[in-house]
Amino acid sequence: MTAERAPLLEAAGLAKAFGQSAVLRGVSLRIAPASVHALLGENGAGKSTLTRILLGVERADAGSVRLGGAPYAPASAEGARRAGVVLVPQERTLCPHLSVADNVVLGIEPAARARPGIRDRARARAIAREAIALVAERPDRVPLDAPAGELGVADQQLVEIARALAQGGLREGGRLAARLLVLDEPTSSLGHADAARLFDRVRALRDAGLAVLLVTHFLADVRAHADRYTVLRDGRVAGEGDPRETEPAQIVREMLGRALEGARERAASEAAPPGGGEVVLEVKDVSGVKRPKRASLTLRRGEILGIAGLVGSGRTELLRILAGLDPKQGGTVTLRAPRGIGLLSEDRGGEGLMLGRSIAENIWLSPRAPRFAAPSSLLPEAARWIEALAIRAAGPDQRAGELSGGNQQKVQLARLLREDVDVLLVDEPTRGIDVPSKAQVLSLLRGLAGAGKAIVLVSSQLDELVTTCDRIAVLRRGTLDPPRPAASWTAASLLLEASS
Repeated sequence: MTAERAPLLEAAGLAKAFGQSAVLRGVSLRIAPASVHALLGENGAGKSTLTRILLGVERADAGSVRLGGAPYAPASAEGARRAGVVLVPQERTLCPHLSVADNVVLGIEPAARARPGIRDRARARAIAREAIALVAERPDRVPLDAPAGELGVADQQLVEIARALAQGGLREGGRLAARLLVLDEPTSSLGHADAARLFDRVRALRDAGLAVLLVTHFLADVRAHADRYTVLRDGRVAGEGDPRETEPAQIVREMLGRALEGARERAASEAAPPGGGEVVLEVKDVSGVKRPKRASLTLRRGEILGIAGLVGSGRTELLRILAGLDPKQGGTVTLRAPRGIGLLSEDRGGEGLMLGRSIAENIWLSPRAPRFAAPSSLLPEAARWIEALAIRAAGPDQRAGELSGGNQQKVQLARLLREDVDVLLVDEPTRGIDVPSKAQVLSLLRGLAGAGKAIVLVSSQLDELVTTCDRIAVLRRGTLDPPRPAASWTAASLLLEASS
């Protein structure tokens, strides 16, 4: 940013806490007009909270924001849109059965002047046409009458951007009224070719005067397409600058708080290769409906195989395919495990547990459990698992929803252990739990592998993968790379590989 260019948006000293947890601690940010500004940071660094403040979804506890030189403190998302600050979220929000035109004007349908409450279809179509023209390189690339669900993922992303721009307002002649577009992980579900095409349109919008705040984990995208970057770590600004003049290793150091080191050798007992165990799971060229695009792996008894990857890379989707919960589009999955396979869901509250039911009922819940069981038989067995896993609870009849996150996670594990499956698919087992509980859960997984279980571990905590797993594979843009020994990785090198 040159000295003579006044910032379009300037945030100073933003602070935000939720209860006793401080999420933002004096964050300052300057975004130049007609620029692409990347916002980086690990999960939990404060990126989402910062963008929610800019979008009017949250209010800062302290600090100030100026937009175009004027004070800016929207009380709602609608207020932010009226000021010209709009969002394209990471997850698609299109209605697949509606046409492209209907999706673009959804929520902002113009009313007919002579008939209040009735949509002006001609004007609605004109708005959609003008918005699509801003994001599509050819007018026929994204047909207005096509159902949105029939478009490719990249074209759906363009429709999302067109809708955001329409919500920010279009001036006469289809010129932009929006001033700041927030793109949240726009390429997480795109391949390289589609991502490149998307950024062609982003550059065209920038050249037309729009400022873009790019929230992403992909360092390659930042270096290729961003004019400036800001790194958040633990709620503070940890680095900023010109990405073209900054080495990726330096940005990683700013994100993690330490340098990109060489591989650390683990103790021999922890780094032993999984050579002796029999193969219990073999996956060849598996693809999902959307993600992953291609994944192959072998898993041996007694091994923990880690899968690293960014948000949206397809990690959870792969585990759900292996567990038989989601369909696969191609490839083969061969399971050589007489006791079967089980999944520990990352969404323990939504699908992993019945929070309103007792610990005993949750542990008993299983396809292998009898259809009917007397409470007198549930409670003693649940009590044994509570003792075995050191679950802190008032008793087996306590509701699962009353437990801490770490103890809820142990209840999920207890159900899998009670089933005695051979293969455990473990998705984000330490998310949202305290440090002592994390150590207990990871130690338990190592113990299970030592007892002959085969485990696939997905975690966003890269240090956990390095210290817990035998081998680690990186899932990038839907494609799983061949695994390497965990001793050859560090958290920093995993992050660099996943974001390349």
